[in-house]
Amino acid sequence: MEQTSKPVARAVLVGVQLHGVTDDTHHRDLDELERLVTTLGYKVVGRIAQKKRSIDGGLVLGEGRLMELAALTGGTGKVPKKGRGRRRGGAEDEGDEPEDDVDLSVVGEDDDDEWWLPPPARADREAEVVVVNHELTPMQMRNLAAATSAEVLDRTGVIVEIFHRHASSPEAKLQVELARLKYVSPRFAASGGGFDRAGAGIGAKGSGESKIELDRRRVRDRVAEINRQLHELEAKVSVRRKRRQDALRCALVGYTNAGKSSWMRALTGSGVLVEDKLFATLDTTVRALVPETRPRILVSDTVGFIQRLPHDLVASFRSTLDEALEASLLVHVVDGSDPAWPDQERVTRTVLDEIGAQDIPTLMLFNKADKIDAEARVIIDRFRHVGMVVSAHDPADVQRVRAAIVDRLLGAMPEATLVVPYDRQHVIGAIREETNVLDEVFGDEGVSYRVRAAAHVIDRLRARIDPTWRPHDPDDDDA
Repeated sequence: MEQTSKPVARAVLVGVQLHGVTDDTHHRDLDELERLVTTLGYKVVGRIAQKKRSIDGGLVLGEGRLMELAALTGGTGKVPKKGRGRRRGGAEDEGDEPEDDVDLSVVGEDDDDEWWLPPPARADREAEVVVVNHELTPMQMRNLAAATSAEVLDRTGVIVEIFHRHASSPEAKLQVELARLKYVSPRFAASGGGFDRAGAGIGAKGSGESKIELDRRRVRDRVAEINRQLHELEAKVSVRRKRRQDALRCALVGYTNAGKSSWMRALTGSGVLVEDKLFATLDTTVRALVPETRPRILVSDTVGFIQRLPHDLVASFRSTLDEALEASLLVHVVDGSDPAWPDQERVTRTVLDEIGAQDIPTLMLFNKADKIDAEARVIIDRFRHVGMVVSAHDPADVQRVRAAIVDRLLGAMPEATLVVPYDRQHVIGAIREETNVLDEVFGDEGVSYRVRAAAHVIDRLRARIDPTWRPHDPDDDDA
């Protein structure tokens, strides 16, 4: 029996070019939105753009552009006037904006004072989904859905949905669900229903509770439960981090789809997911650099950044971003083949500043060297003093990057000499495991090791060699 494939949903993009935004930036924003929508599995069939000073008010587009959009989606281009944003009986929804915010020039007449539903779309429509490159209010989403007879998503909704589909670990799933609930909760009223009374009627006490109130209460309860579960998971993550606290760590950071996972695989030999999609990686992966060094260097892959990343997602993934905050070195991966890389690099630095990682030493990689054209390479060459032009698919480049990481981390550690008496040979294994041994000399009293390691590691090894040894306290010099 042949399986019929599910038809691909068609989407039209809506971009509002606000005052002060250049044409190039506006087009790049729409290109990025198209990549986001494609990641969701939709097929983009058109774009509607308009220059405006703001998107305040009940409708996103002006009358002409709205009619163009409706022609693509099979809608009427008009919003029912009566019943718009009201409960039965005439009371306005909680959180609705004043009716004066609606552009009345595109509001149609409707004799029905009940809650409206979008009129059925024409069979010949080209798109079933409208995606707006801004965050919309619940009323704007409701009005746009009524005018277009299509499903309406805003930029934040698209990103939240991508995160929802790509989360795989229990922690990531909870983090995404938390952000999703915070996004959906204030938009219940935009769904076009949910105002029937639950519990009201003959034999019921009181006026009852509306379905929307029930839904919101359930959301609050679920948010509280998720926060409790995340707190328990965070305790387990903290234990794992404490076990790694003596290890040298570098974190791969950068814009989404810049190639961080490709570098994770190249540097550690791990089988992490590598896909040409936005936000393919949401779960933090920690692996040892290969070939392994002594002491070991751990590499962590982090969630990618994007401009206007919803604040709830940033907050939800704070524990994931802490991997960057606790690293000794940040490897900032930039897609050098993308013309918008300067903006993407700026977005990444802004997020790192927000989490307090701005002072951590950084190695910048201009990735995808095999795809960088001559014009882009001229611009990138100006930044060679802060970065390397490389490709994760070039073994020679992988070795260069590995050597740079080792040099940055091991080369920055202090040198020390440890003399191990022959009757304390059990310490030698720890020295070779936890330090970078530069020299080994056998003498009459024991073995002398010249090593590089973190100061606290050296202090711990000295105490193991001589239990009576104590770190030097500068205050003793003043006594």
